[in-house]
Amino acid sequence: MNRLADKVALVTGSSRGIGKAIAQAFCREGASVVLCGRRQESLEAAARELPSERVLAMTCHVGRLEELESLVQRTRQVFGRIDILVNNAATNIAFGPCLEMDDAQFDKMVEINVKSAFRLVRLVAPEMCARRSGVILNIASTSGLRPQPHAMLYSMTKAALIMMTKSWALELGAHGVRVNAIAPGLVETRFSEYYWKDPDRLARYLGRQPLGRAGRPEEVAEVAVMLASDDASYMTGGVVVVDGGLLVS
Repeated sequence: MNRLADKVALVTGSSRGIGKAIAQAFCREGASVVLCGRRQESLEAAARELPSERVLAMTCHVGRLEELESLVQRTRQVFGRIDILVNNAATNIAFGPCLEMDDAQFDKMVEINVKSAFRLVRLVAPEMCARRSGVILNIASTSGLRPQPHAMLYSMTKAALIMMTKSWALELGAHGVRVNAIAPGLVETRFSEYYWKDPDRLARYLGRQPLGRAGRPEEVAEVAVMLASDDASYMTGGVVVVDGGLLVS
C-alpha cells in the first residue's frame, strides 16, 4: 500500500476497462488520479468509485490537440504537476482483411492510438525532465508484437506505440524519466468483446494459450502499479507482456 503516495497520475481512457482498473489501483496506492474519457456519465460513474478528494474527472477527446492541452493545464491547476502519465485510450474500428481497410480507418486509428500518446508525452515530459522525475506507461498489446488476423491497423498502431516507448526511454532516461509499455493479451472488457463474447472465437484463442482463460483488467492494473512505482526504478524501455502465455505458445 501507498507505493504511489503523493504522486499525481493522469490516465487516459479511464472511464472503463483497463484504464478504470489502473485508476482504481493507483488510488489504492495513494495517488491522486485524473480520469479522462469521452462520455461524462461514464466518467462520473467511475469517479464515484474512487476517493473524491483525490480524483479529477474530465471529458476529453484524445484525438483533439486543444482538448489534450486543456486536460494537462487543468490537471496542473488542480494538482500542481503530473508525475505519472498512462496512455491507455485506444480504438479499434477496423476489423477485416487488410486489403479492405481504407484511408479514413487508417487516419482514425493513428489519431487515437498513436498521435494522442505522441502529443501527451510532448505536453507532459518536458516538466518531468526539468524535475528529473517521472513515469510514462503506454498500454500497447500483444498485437503489436505479433500481428492479429484481420486487425492490421490495430497491430500496426500498437507496434508503433511500442517503438515510441523505446525511443522515449532512450532519450528521456538521462533526465530521470522512465518509459515502459504493457502488452496485454485478451482481457475481458467491452473493448475486446468481439473476441471473447463469441464462443467459437474465444475457444480458438484460448486453445493456443497456456493458462486457458481471458485476463481481468485488475491483472493488468497490478503490473501498471509496479511499473509506476519505485519497485521498477531500474526498468525503462521495457515491454511487459500480460497475456496468459499466448506469445510463448
